Amino acid sequence: MYDLVVVGAGPYGLSIASHAAAAGLRLRVLGRPMASWRDHMPRGMFLKSEPSASALSDPEGTHTLTAYCADRGIEVGHGRPLPLDTFAEYGTWFGRQAAPPAEEMTVTHLAPHPSGFRIRTDQGEQLTTRTVALAIGVMPFAYRPTVLRGLPAGLVTHSTQHRELTRFRGQDVTVVGAGQAALETAALLAEAGAEPRVVARASRIKWNAPPRPLERGRLSKLYDPHSALGTGWPTWMWSRRPGAVRRLPAPVRLHIARHALGPAGAWWLRERFEPTVPVLLGHTVTAADRTTGIRRVGGGPGERVRLWLKAADGTARTLATEHVVAATGFVPDLFRLGLLDSTLQETLRRVGNSGAPWVSQDFESSHPGLFFAGLLTAPTFGPAMRFVHGAAFTAPRLVAGVCRHVAAQQPAEVVDAAPSARVGVPRSAATPEAADREVRVTR
Repeated sequence: MYDLVVVGAGPYGLSIASHAAAAGLRLRVLGRPMASWRDHMPRGMFLKSEPSASALSDPEGTHTLTAYCADRGIEVGHGRPLPLDTFAEYGTWFGRQAAPPAEEMTVTHLAPHPSGFRIRTDQGEQLTTRTVALAIGVMPFAYRPTVLRGLPAGLVTHSTQHRELTRFRGQDVTVVGAGQAALETAALLAEAGAEPRVVARASRIKWNAPPRPLERGRLSKLYDPHSALGTGWPTWMWSRRPGAVRRLPAPVRLHIARHALGPAGAWWLRERFEPTVPVLLGHTVTAADRTTGIRRVGGGPGERVRLWLKAADGTARTLATEHVVAATGFVPDLFRLGLLDSTLQETLRRVGNSGAPWVSQDFESSHPGLFFAGLLTAPTFGPAMRFVHGAAFTAPRLVAGVCRHVAAQQPAEVVDAAPSARVGVPRSAATPEAADREVRVTR
C-alpha cells in the first residue's frame, strides 16, 4: 500500500514527487521522464517562456534551470531563448537529483478501491494506493478539428506527433493554426527543406513583444508590472495569484482559461518565419477529403489532402496539399482520459460546462484522494497551469493536501520509506497560507 502514486513524469509530476519525497510519503512515480518534451516536439524548437520562469519545483528551491545551466556553462538570461532540448535534459536531470526514480511504465487503468485506488500498468502490475496525483501533461488532450479526423495518419497529423521534420523535405505541407506551435513548426519545416504554408481562421498573426527590461523606472513597473508570464496587470494576476483566480465564478474562470495568453508567436521567431512561410489568414477549414496528385518528391501520382476553406467574407476555395499538420492546441476533457474507470469519469464534478475536473484549493477532486495537476486545472487556477511556471504553485499545495488526506486515515503512522518521518503535513505547509510562506522563503 502506497501513500501516493504520481502518474506522469513531466515538470508537474517530477515537482510533485520531489515535494512528496521530502514530506516522507511512501510513493511511486510512473511515467517516462519529460516524455512530451523529449518525444513529441520537433528538434530545433526553443522554449517560449523565460528560463527564470521555467524551473521545476523542489522544496529547497535549489534545482533550478538557471543553476543547471550555470553549472554546465550554458548561457541563459532574460530575453535569451533556450533550446527545448536543453530544457528536456534539465528536467531529466531534475528527476534524477531531486525526486524518486520514475518508472517508465504506462498506467492503463485507475479505479476506486476500498483503501483508496487500484492501479494497473501496461506491464501487468497492479498496485494499491491511498492517493493518486494525475500529472499526465497535455498529450491526451491534443485537439484535431472534426473535419480532419476521418483522414489517415499518413496525410494528417497533430503537431505533437513529430520529433523529426526532415521527412517532409520537398513536400507541400499545410499547417493549421496561428499559435507558437503552428508558427514554429512551419518555420522548422521551411528550414528542413519542406514547402510549408500556414492556414488560420485568425485575421492576423499576433506576435509577442520582446520582454521589457527587468530594470525599469518605478512608474513603468507600476503601470506595466513584470511577471513570469509577461508584463501587464492581467498577466501578473495569472502568474502570481492562481489562488485568487480560483475564487472567481466558474464562467469567468473558463473564459480566462480559454482566452488569456492566447495564440501568439514568440518575438524571436518572427524574423525566421515571415520571409519563408506564406500565410492564408481569415480562412476556416470546413471540410477535407483525399484526392490524387503528383508527388513533389519522386514524381508519380500520390494521395493528397483537399481542404475546403471558407473566408471571413463567405467566399469558398479549395487547397490541395501533401500533408496537413494540425497545430490546434489542447482541450482538457476527462472523457479523453482512457485510464480513468468509467465510474470516475461519470461522477467527478466538472468546472461549469467544461470537461475539466473541479478541484479544491489543494488540487483534490470531488473524489477524495484523487488529485489533478497541469492543464486539467487551468479552468480552476488560470492560464499559469498551462506553463511549467505553474508547477511551483501546484506541487507544495497538492502534496500538503495529500498529507492531510493520509494523516486523516492514519494520523500516527510511520512511513516505511522514511522511518524518521511521520505522515503529516510537510514542514510549514499545514495550510495553503503557510505553503505560500514556504514558497516565498525557498525561492
